[in-house]
Amino acid sequence: MTSLFLAVQEMFNVENVVMLLTAVAAFATILTLTAPMLAGDKLGTRMKYVSTEREAMRARARENLAQEKTRLRQTSKGFIKDVVERFARGNVLENTAIKEKLRQAGFRGPGPMYTFVFFRFVMPPILFVLTLLYLAFVNDFGLPAMSRFAASCGAAFVGFYLPSLFVENVIARRQDSIRKAFPDALDLLLICVESGMSIEAAFQKVASEIGTQSVELAEELGLATAELSYLQERRQAYENLASRTGLPGVKAVATSLIQAERYGTPLGQSLRVMAQENRDMRMADAEKKAAGLPPKLTVPMILFFLPVLFGVILGPAIIKVMSG
Repeated sequence: MTSLFLAVQEMFNVENVVMLLTAVAAFATILTLTAPMLAGDKLGTRMKYVSTEREAMRARARENLAQEKTRLRQTSKGFIKDVVERFARGNVLENTAIKEKLRQAGFRGPGPMYTFVFFRFVMPPILFVLTLLYLAFVNDFGLPAMSRFAASCGAAFVGFYLPSLFVENVIARRQDSIRKAFPDALDLLLICVESGMSIEAAFQKVASEIGTQSVELAEELGLATAELSYLQERRQAYENLASRTGLPGVKAVATSLIQAERYGTPLGQSLRVMAQENRDMRMADAEKKAAGLPPKLTVPMILFFLPVLFGVILGPAIIKVMSG
């Protein structure tokens, strides 16, 4: 027993702890430096798909858009499609609100719609059964049978909304990336337009340049370029860009582009004003987050910083008293 205690004490002495912390810090540093090298080229892959989509759209310029099956659009798997078509009732697959949300999340075509409806069907019974089995055979937490059944029903209710929560999370991350890079994209678009480039060429140039800052925005601008090339009305391409992003700033810019296209108003001045407004909106969001930091830091400071501070201040005195 004494030897075991001495071994444990030797393991946790100051030298070993310092050595362990140094090794962890070195590993974290190496991982941080090599992580960007190991990451894939997301921008190159997405822009390749967008370029392919553009060429396909031009080749099928006057075809029915609802029947198009392009490479960018995702196709549904056979099993998922069969299950959804067998059990879906009503106009679930034609729900425009769900389709709009999926487009804002970057999921295009019929495949994501089938997948979303499929998981809405299967997640409630799966979570119901798993929760019921867990409470029945693993840990019932002292609950009676009716309470366990009610908890399983609650898990099924949560499972119904899990796909929507996932899509909302993807939309939030995507919109945040677009919102941060959009003012810089407008500045680049303004430079391209004032240099004499057409709006299609300007969109394409900005999409290739802004990809290092926001892959999502580069993808959306690439799709807008493709739609400007083949749609009969350019207004529709601008409206599609606004609806795919779901951001007020992008919608305002799309409205300005539509007005400039219809009434011949100067496009450069509109883009300059819109870029400043979007930059002000981005700064306001940053100030709002900064103002909310003090309340959020209260609990971490109480739990982590104050005990360490007390230990640093009182530790030497306690050691001196104990040794004396």
